[in-house]
Amino acid sequence: MALRGDRVTLAHGGGGSAMRDLIEEVFTGAFEPDGMEDQARLEAGALAEPGARLAFTTDSFVVSPVEFPGGDIGTLAVNGTVNDLAVGGATPLWLSAAFIIEEGCEIALLRRIVASMKREAERAGVRIVTGDTKVVGRGAADRVFVTTSGVGVIPPGRDIAAVHIRPGDVAIVNGVLGDHGACILAARGDLALSSDLQSDCAGLGHLMDAILAAAPNARAARDCTRGGLASALNEMAEAAGVGIEIEETALPLRAEVKGTCELLGLDPLYLANEGRLVVFVPEAEAQATLAAMRAVDTGADATVIGRATEGPAGQVTMRTLFGGSRIVDMLVGEQLPRIC
Repeated sequence: MALRGDRVTLAHGGGGSAMRDLIEEVFTGAFEPDGMEDQARLEAGALAEPGARLAFTTDSFVVSPVEFPGGDIGTLAVNGTVNDLAVGGATPLWLSAAFIIEEGCEIALLRRIVASMKREAERAGVRIVTGDTKVVGRGAADRVFVTTSGVGVIPPGRDIAAVHIRPGDVAIVNGVLGDHGACILAARGDLALSSDLQSDCAGLGHLMDAILAAAPNARAARDCTRGGLASALNEMAEAAGVGIEIEETALPLRAEVKGTCELLGLDPLYLANEGRLVVFVPEAEAQATLAAMRAVDTGADATVIGRATEGPAGQVTMRTLFGGSRIVDMLVGEQLPRIC
């Protein structure tokens, strides 16, 4: 039976033919999983390699609005999960996707979100192999929420983790910061901000491949999502027991992002990113890493922003434009809600 109507009803979550039609016409028709069992059955030669390890992660996405310049909740869901695997040194392979859909949500919107997810999964070289849908009453959600889980394989001998950062290691980011947070703020329309900014949402798996090929002794990487660069650096400094110093003059920020932050009293270091990472490599491998990153689309604007220091342990500081220094603390609370 063909899918009827242009909006989701509670019947689409009732377990009957309406639910089957929604799943088949909107979701499995696009993702093309192997069979319709209640679980995905995973096979990969990499799993049989002695010393290989599985990496597993999960994320929920509740961004408002669900569509914005440069992406939508689907692009966030796929890339966010892929990136969490990639920055740990894993090769992302499989994803699951679960959808909480509000009664009345437009089926056309679901189709656009699914198309985005399929496109980003293909770019990242992963497959969406299993999933779930639930329909809730009006007011119990905000059109659609998405939860994705991902599985990848870490090759034998690879150990990328913040605890390995050492004093003298160089910190590199792959591009301009804060675009996603500023884009979402403008897209909400609450403050009548006009901006041409687009979200930086992108998968970083291919970039991490280039980094690890150029820097076999790369220490650690972290994607700078909620809490921005500042929170990522604080987490890494604390885990490694080192200090981290960054240079304000080296931070890549668009004038539009700076202007938005100045207008609203926000700090761009805490703005969310969805296609940005910070990686620490030994100083001897920094130039090779920069060259390799700049050869990949998602790393074209890679730049050195600072380095790890002897201490104080767990503290992040920034050398300011005026030659002084200030502490960059962990974000307390949220600058902006519903950002991813």
